[in-house]
Amino acid sequence: MSIEKVLVVGMGMMGHGIAQTAAQAGLKTYVYDSEEIARDRGVERISEQILGRVKKGKLTEEEGQAIMARIIPVSSFQEAKEVDLVIEAVFENLDLKCEVFRALDQVMPAETIFASNTSALPISPMAAVTQRPDRFIGVHFHSPVVIMRLVEVIRGLRTSDETLAAVQEFLKKVEKSPVEVKKDSPGFITNRVYMPMFNEAVWTVYEGVATAEDVDKAMRDGFNFPMGPLQLGDFVGLDTMLHILEDLNEKCGGNKFIPCPLHRSLVASGYLGRKSGRGFYVYE
Repeated sequence: MSIEKVLVVGMGMMGHGIAQTAAQAGLKTYVYDSEEIARDRGVERISEQILGRVKKGKLTEEEGQAIMARIIPVSSFQEAKEVDLVIEAVFENLDLKCEVFRALDQVMPAETIFASNTSALPISPMAAVTQRPDRFIGVHFHSPVVIMRLVEVIRGLRTSDETLAAVQEFLKKVEKSPVEVKKDSPGFITNRVYMPMFNEAVWTVYEGVATAEDVDKAMRDGFNFPMGPLQLGDFVGLDTMLHILEDLNEKCGGNKFIPCPLHRSLVASGYLGRKSGRGFYVYE
């Protein structure tokens, strides 16, 4: 199955990046958000990104206009019934995602593939609320979506080989590098490896072993990481990081995913990272 038309549901940080990536690859890309203001803001962010690339000479003005012409805002799922693939990118909450997929399942043709962009939530329970569990899959894009090539592709218990192949081909078409997560396991690959490192970095600051700056510098200069773990946490959002840790701790047990009190305090104080202007670092 060739994927040529896509619907992105949710136009936050991840959603608008996914939509831009698809449109840049030449795909007709419908975009939806339950709040029209959020949808329009997402489209505006894409326009700003494209304009920036035109000004830098990475795109011609005509190419930029063609990309934006392929992005089609819609106010209902019914307006995007012709798509081959739906990528849901709403907040990381299982009940909310299930609610979205129940609604989509009532509208979309049986052959349309459903994909959930999630960094940690299980795929099979979401697939189970639809009439197409064989055509349901997880895709974990990494932030910032337009730049980061990695996408984890997660099979649910009933995901078919055909669905996996179609989504992997789609990801290659949009110039991403897919890796298969063979088992619907908490944290998939990247978060299972990264979250304990991030958590330990927070504990290191909390216990007074080193400053946030030196923890990040040690990981950048010692391991050649492009960004320190605390910097990356600020970029992703400390509220999102806390949600992932709590979910992994609940599902996996042990002590490696227990959130540090400093992390909880930052989130409770509204210090969520780059998006709020302050996290482990202060941003302009």
